[in-house]
Amino acid sequence: MTTEADPAAGTPTTRATISDVARVSGVSTTTVSHVLTGKRPVAASTRERVEAAVAQLHYRPSRLARSLRVGSSQMIGVVVPDITNPFYGQVTRGLSDSLGAEYGTWVCNTDGSTKRERAYVSDMVARGADALLITSVDAEDEAVAAALAAGVPTVSLGESVDHPLVDRVLAADEEASQAAVEHLLARGARRVAIIEGPRTLGHSREEGYEAALRTAGLKAPQQLRVHGDWTRVGGREAMLRLMRLPQRPDAVFCANDLMAIGALDALRSLGLRAPDDVRLVGFDDIEAASLVSPALTTIANPAYETGWSAAKLVLDRLQGRHTGSRRTVTLPCRLIVRETS
Repeated sequence: MTTEADPAAGTPTTRATISDVARVSGVSTTTVSHVLTGKRPVAASTRERVEAAVAQLHYRPSRLARSLRVGSSQMIGVVVPDITNPFYGQVTRGLSDSLGAEYGTWVCNTDGSTKRERAYVSDMVARGADALLITSVDAEDEAVAAALAAGVPTVSLGESVDHPLVDRVLAADEEASQAAVEHLLARGARRVAIIEGPRTLGHSREEGYEAALRTAGLKAPQQLRVHGDWTRVGGREAMLRLMRLPQRPDAVFCANDLMAIGALDALRSLGLRAPDDVRLVGFDDIEAASLVSPALTTIANPAYETGWSAAKLVLDRLQGRHTGSRRTVTLPCRLIVRETS
C-alpha cells in the first residue's frame, strides 16, 4: 500500500493499490484491471470477489498512474476571460456534464490579458492537457497554433479563434443582436446606442446592431458607439459617457448582461430609470438578468448548450471520429422581453 496525507485528519493514511485488491480477491492484477475497465469479460464470481475487495479496501484508481500508462491526462483545459461572469460558469457546467466522469476540467481565468492567455495555453500543453476549449482575447494567438502543432485538439467558444483546424461553437449573435435592436426600434426608439465589448471581440453583435439600423433607414453616430470590458463596472462607465452626451440616446443595446446591469447602475445614480428615460436590452440572459430591478430585457444565449456542444466536438477529435477540417456549431438565441424595454 502507499501512504498519503489525509487533509481532514492532518495525518498520513494508507491508500490501497491494485496489487492489494488482487491479493485480497485472490486474482491477478490483470484480472482486477479487466474488472475495473470492463474491457475484457470476467466470470461473474470473479467480478464479485474483485468488487468486494475494492469496497473493503476503499480502493480508488490513481488518475496519475493511468495517465502515465495510457499517455492521456484525462483533463480538458478551459481558458476564459472572466470566470466571475455567470455565462462561463454555465458553459463549464455543460462541458462537465457532457464529458462525464472520464474527463476532468482545468479552468483558467485570463482577465482579458493576452499575456496570461498565452501563458495558460502553453502551460496546459506542457502539462499534457488532452484538449483545449478557449475564448480567446487574441485572435492571432500563437499559443493556439502551438497547441495544435503539439497535437492538442482545440475548440473556440465563440468567433475569436479563426483557424482551419479549430472547431467552433457559436451563438447566432448577429441575428439575435439585430432582433434586440429591432425590438427597441419597434418601441419607438430612434437614437439607439450600443455598449460593445473590447475592440478585438464581439463583432457579430456589432454587425447585428448595424443591420437593424440600416434596415430602418437609420445611422448610428460614432458617439453612440462606446466600448466596455464585458464587466458591470465597464458597463456603468460606458453608460455614464453616453448620458453625458448633448443628445442622449433613447435606447441602449449592451453586448452582454453584466455591462447592461452596470448601465442600470449608471441610470440609477443619475436619477434616471429604464424604460421611462432609456430603454435597455442586454445579451446572455444570465440568472441576474431576471433578478435586477427593473428586470432586464435580454437575449438568451445558450451557455449550457455551448459547453455541451464543445465537449462533443472535443470527444470526436480525441476518440478519432473526426480528424478533418474545422466544424462550426451555431446555436440559436431568443429575445426575452422584460421590464427595461
